[in-house]
Amino acid sequence: MATGISANRLELLQIAEAVAREKSIDREIVIEAIEEAIQKGAKTRYGAEHDIRANIDQKTGELTLKRIITVIGDEDEIEEGEIGKQRLSEALRRDPKAHVGQVAEEILPPFEFGRVQTQMARQVVTHKVREAEREHQYEEFKDRVGDVISGVVKRVEYGNTVVDLGRGEGIMRRDQSIPREMFNIGDRIRCYIYDVRRETKGPQIMLSRAHPGFMAKLFAQEVPEVYDGVIEIRAVARDPGSRAKMAVLSNDSSIDPVGACVGMRGSRVQAVVAELQGEKIDIIQWNPDEATFIVNALAPAEVSKVVLDEDDERVEVVVPDEQLSLAIGRRGQNVRLASQLTQWQIDIITESQDSERRQREFTERTALFQEALDVDEVIAQLLVTEGFAAVEDIAYVEEDELATIEGFDEDTAQELQARARDFLDREATELDSKRKELGVEDGVMEIEGVTLQIAVALGTAGVKTVEDLADLATDELRGAFETKNGERVRTPGALEEFAMSQEDAERLILRARVAAGWIEADEPEAEPAEEAAEVAADEDSVAAQEV
Repeated sequence: MATGISANRLELLQIAEAVAREKSIDREIVIEAIEEAIQKGAKTRYGAEHDIRANIDQKTGELTLKRIITVIGDEDEIEEGEIGKQRLSEALRRDPKAHVGQVAEEILPPFEFGRVQTQMARQVVTHKVREAEREHQYEEFKDRVGDVISGVVKRVEYGNTVVDLGRGEGIMRRDQSIPREMFNIGDRIRCYIYDVRRETKGPQIMLSRAHPGFMAKLFAQEVPEVYDGVIEIRAVARDPGSRAKMAVLSNDSSIDPVGACVGMRGSRVQAVVAELQGEKIDIIQWNPDEATFIVNALAPAEVSKVVLDEDDERVEVVVPDEQLSLAIGRRGQNVRLASQLTQWQIDIITESQDSERRQREFTERTALFQEALDVDEVIAQLLVTEGFAAVEDIAYVEEDELATIEGFDEDTAQELQARARDFLDREATELDSKRKELGVEDGVMEIEGVTLQIAVALGTAGVKTVEDLADLATDELRGAFETKNGERVRTPGALEEFAMSQEDAERLILRARVAAGWIEADEPEAEPAEEAAEVAADEDSVAAQEV
């Protein structure tokens, strides 16, 4: 190619074959690159305004160089950049039978490549081959995301490790390597492919040894039951190089998933631990019951009680006082990994703290009943003990439920209910006055689900009209968690104290939008559905950031 296109016709095929074999790309791609290089060289010889095509016969290597001519009318304009156009008057001098729209081919004679043309051709072929090589690498590795691959350390740059994978290079960034793990050039290492990106500088094969998937794949290599699918690895949480938790489930009741992963005398788990630089691994049994799974995830700590808040995906865990430090772990590691594993925000309190809180609630409710019902402490405590938590519970409960309490009769029950209703009436009058003082309009009260207490809370938050309420998002009513400076912070909502569910908040906003005339009552799903999706996406993002 460098000496001229009149050289040995098989030389081009030999060059294409050698380059294709060396770069692991199709020979046709190399031939196309050579054809393009010849076309560019020919344009420097014959003129850039010509549409010149080069074709190499892939069997014989014979080169054909032709000029494509499209005939246009004399009055037609040739726009800048258009090539291969010829006016009819010029075409008739070449061919008396020429006509507008005719596409003619003219065979061009061979020519010798000069220095500039040779350099240009080399650049074109190199560029095309490099592009084809990159595309081949991307196609080869894009379907291997999630695989463990072996490679040789090629170089280490600013903490990032470049790994030669044979037919490509992968990069393991500093945050994806195990802390304190050092590599030297020439070391053979195993990594997890967690992403393959197509970029202008070529495919970026992103490697990791800190990814949870790396541990799961290592166990699949060490434990035949995991590889065969008999045992499933349902979740993995890691503090790379220090500690990890892995939840497993057996699809065969005769096989213990934890024991199978540990192996005889710990042989299987120790093989993974050795690869992960001594990382301690807790293998626990996955359970479809969230509470049981959370208890398992906090092992080795013992748990006394679990209280789930499904709306906020938070769980309160009560542990014996002496188990608190074990449950939290060094620098919060145990509870943090358990939270990542279960996807629940875990709050840990001791039994004594739980007892103090229950005692405080008991005292507060007793004082409330004493004041609202004008009864002595003994009766108030008796009502709290029977499970009554609010004055409303007493005012509207079936009379028989009060009368059957030990020491009570029908007259006592009637009197307690009358006092409770009187108290609620006085409270309602006070709340309504406060609502009006805050400027909350009557229209807000007409929305189904809005009580006087809610109206006052809305007014305190500056929500005073139906339009104000309709313009809110669910998070502005319920409150939400945000990550600020790496910490998960609660942003309170206007109705935070009412512990309103996501669905109730959506319904309240929907009714306000109907009342405001923003949407039709018979088309409730349109806007709230989109908003619910946005809120769910926001909550998933916060959870992901927290993990």
